[in-house]
Amino acid sequence: MLGSAPGLSGRWERLEPRPRARMLRQVLHAGLRTSFHALGRFVASHPVFFASAPVLLSILLGSSFSRYRVEEDVESLLAPKHSLAKIEGNLVDSLFPVNRSKHALYSDLQTPGRYGRVIITTRKGSVLDPVHLDAILKLHRRIYQMQVTVPATGFNSFNYSFSNLCLLDDKNVCIIDDIIRAMEEIQSARNSNRSVPVLRYPITQLADGRQAYIGHQMGGVQGWGPGGAMRAQGMGVRGEGVRSARALQLTYYLQAPGGLMDRVASQWEKAFCAELQHFAELHPKLGLYPSTSSSLRTDFQFSSVLARRPLLASLGVCGVLVVLCCSMRDCVRSKPWLGLLALLSITLSGLTAAGILNLTGATYNSTYLGIPFVMLGHGLFGSFEMLSSWRRTREDQHVKERVASVFEDVMLRFSGSTMIHLMTLGLAASPLTNMEAVRLFCRTAALAVTISYVYMLSFYSSCLVFTGYLETGYRHGCFCRRVPKPDRLDSKPAWYRCLMYTRYQEETQVTNPPQGIGHTHTPNPDLTHTHTHPHPHTTNNPAVRGHAHVANSTHPHPHPHPHSTASTDPHPQDSHLLLGCVRRCYGDWITNTYVKPFVVLLYLVYISFGLMGFLQVTQGSDPSALVAMDTATVLYTRAQQRYFSSYSPVIGFYIYESAPYWNASVQRDLLEYAKGFQRISWLEAYLNYLSDRNQSTSQPRENFTRTLRHAFLREPQFAHFADDIIFAERGQGEEPDVAASRIFLVAKTTENKREEMSVLLDTLRRLSLTSRVRFLIFNPSFVYLDRYAAAVSSPLRHSLLAVLFLLGLSSLAVVEPLVSVWLGLTLLSVQFGVLGFMTLWGVELDCMSVLCLISALGHSADCSGPLLCGFAAGRGESRTRWVRVALERHGVPSLQTLICYGAALVPVGSIRSNLTRTLFRCLTLTAACSALHTLAFLPTLLTFLPPSKSRGHGPGGEGQRQEVECVEMNDSTRVVDQITTV
Repeated sequence: MLGSAPGLSGRWERLEPRPRARMLRQVLHAGLRTSFHALGRFVASHPVFFASAPVLLSILLGSSFSRYRVEEDVESLLAPKHSLAKIEGNLVDSLFPVNRSKHALYSDLQTPGRYGRVIITTRKGSVLDPVHLDAILKLHRRIYQMQVTVPATGFNSFNYSFSNLCLLDDKNVCIIDDIIRAMEEIQSARNSNRSVPVLRYPITQLADGRQAYIGHQMGGVQGWGPGGAMRAQGMGVRGEGVRSARALQLTYYLQAPGGLMDRVASQWEKAFCAELQHFAELHPKLGLYPSTSSSLRTDFQFSSVLARRPLLASLGVCGVLVVLCCSMRDCVRSKPWLGLLALLSITLSGLTAAGILNLTGATYNSTYLGIPFVMLGHGLFGSFEMLSSWRRTREDQHVKERVASVFEDVMLRFSGSTMIHLMTLGLAASPLTNMEAVRLFCRTAALAVTISYVYMLSFYSSCLVFTGYLETGYRHGCFCRRVPKPDRLDSKPAWYRCLMYTRYQEETQVTNPPQGIGHTHTPNPDLTHTHTHPHPHTTNNPAVRGHAHVANSTHPHPHPHPHSTASTDPHPQDSHLLLGCVRRCYGDWITNTYVKPFVVLLYLVYISFGLMGFLQVTQGSDPSALVAMDTATVLYTRAQQRYFSSYSPVIGFYIYESAPYWNASVQRDLLEYAKGFQRISWLEAYLNYLSDRNQSTSQPRENFTRTLRHAFLREPQFAHFADDIIFAERGQGEEPDVAASRIFLVAKTTENKREEMSVLLDTLRRLSLTSRVRFLIFNPSFVYLDRYAAAVSSPLRHSLLAVLFLLGLSSLAVVEPLVSVWLGLTLLSVQFGVLGFMTLWGVELDCMSVLCLISALGHSADCSGPLLCGFAAGRGESRTRWVRVALERHGVPSLQTLICYGAALVPVGSIRSNLTRTLFRCLTLTAACSALHTLAFLPTLLTFLPPSKSRGHGPGGEGQRQEVECVEMNDSTRVVDQITTV
């Protein structure tokens, strides 16, 4: 049989019985490769359209940045979307709204829409010292009298002070913290030379007889113990006298119904922070740490502002390394511009995705900083794989044929890795995800990866076509000018000859004369090898020159060819630097018999440390861990943890149904529930009130309610309890029922405050299920704690299961089953290592680290998948031989990707932000673990673990097998392919 057309690749297969599953995989595999071959020819036939259309589309969509909006509701992003705590919070707000409280508010329990809060600390001494106390009260008066003008200019401007915005009590006076009243009493007593009233902690008694909890308003307290002995912070006895205090927390509540008043409250918060900054400059002995309702949102989004310049630096560093990775000594075959065009393709896809988000009304948040790195890793992998495949094609072919061969070789693997990215991100973006930040990130990242894949097929491929025409015309890869022939270069200076070095085809023919009969075909790394001798038109191809016996054919040879690679490479200086290192040094070293035990030992150490970290994983439910460093939120949180960690936030104990409070057993149950807490309870105070008057605490309902309403709540020291009880009218002439009520509880805590709050929440919830009294507990921090671990880990778990399912399904039709098994195990190993080492590096399991773990699945598949496919496709030679071949063909592109990707991460590590610090550490570990598996663990393990390389070759069958060989004879004008049967 004769090959009638030079464009035919001459792929022939032996007719031998094969299993049905394998035949189905081969049919689908061949069909997909043929489709990509046709797509490559189509793109190569219309390069101008495919190069210009993405650019124009990106420009059009990029003009939509006038609709750019930033997410303002941080709680909806970082808190679980569906949780019992949110339902309980809505019920609490309907029963006891903030504006219903007319006597006292607790800053960490009742947080209205707008507020200003400040922690005041002393560098030396106590906040109760006369100097500091006077300064603090002076600050309070300045804040009280501070005015803001809205609008700033115009005839309709009005001045608003705190008294115009504050929440009012029953006497139409602004509600202020109880500690302010206590300090004013102390100052008044000192000024009038009276004895200073005793200030007790954590519950003190004010001048009007009312008991007030000040544990969340005074911190760093040292008290007087029995006999005048001093007690340390966090005194255990209720109501001990305060000797000194290092910190004070003041909260100013604002009411902003909406519209104009909300804008006024926003301006007041800004003026509040500015006033505190000015006051701190005047009083250097005091430390001021402000916080407002907008601080968390501002500081969370501030990470994006800080990351602008480092991201540009990352792009610059990555651009330099990409140019180096695409460069060779041969100036014609070197393609530095192609590396920059790969980055341009990724940038254009990001701009297109951002334009689509703007047009659809989506909002931005700082977690999106990780999306460029997801696109960068995936896009660079595709570009380096295409360039590596291009260099393995025959140079005497037309550019269209070479591009079609590249598509046929690379796009199936690249499409598979893209599917893994989309599967992991798509499932994490589904309604199954309970964390809004994770869902939005994965939805946007999936859109960006999809566009990046399309642009790689269109824009980057058309750029490959243009550079291919430059190479065919022997034009310089950087300057695009034609390179002179060697006879004209001899008269040039040495630097010019070095700059313009290349090899013309005539030179290769002289260097490598025909050496007889050989056979080679269009490169196809996923098929099996062909025994080939060097001939003229293959000497410019490093992959064919160095390993012509593993060029691509479909008939496996049972006999290995152990001749040295370096010795058959006539032009080693033309190979890429990394390719030469892997071919001549690393491939032989990593597969050396004496190195393998150390690599296996290294893997065991890797698993051991990963397990150590895995057992120490902690959840990071604190929103302040995701904001920029050295911001108001971080400084305020540190001060609060340092000075106010002795007691938990105030917990609301809400009885939301009518209960027989007059029943003695119900009273005992409620008192037992509150036992062990610092508490502010109307029921306990009322029962003590009845006991002091020698009245029975177990009375008929009518008497119990009548005494409560007409006697107890009318006493001045108990009047504030009216805010805690809701009465429901019964019939005419009957006493109303207590429809709902609340009690305030405070727990003693240690340094692990959030963990203890989570345990407390679970304990009290379990108790509410068995109690006769229907109650619930709530604190705003429960919104972040409730089901946080499940909400954070479920997207990662779903994505991992989806990838394993996809690999199992694809093994039935497209991929070799052992490839799917190896890739699944590799993904699990990388994920396990990243999670373990991440914990050892001090990274908690929060929404940002989970986003990195989800993207790590696709990144590790990008690096390891081609290596496994290339190894599994080879037949007939030793495992070691095919490991080296797979490393040369697919390990080098993965190494190039990891080098550029890792260098791009370096500037991110310099950003002063907790969010980007988590991003940097997780992505760095992802790159490191992927590199270890791709370049060390897999090459070693594959040399003695399945799949086998001798399948289908029985003994004695060599003499009965017919093989189809392609004889190539070089003509002066063309290459003639002849088919002979041996």
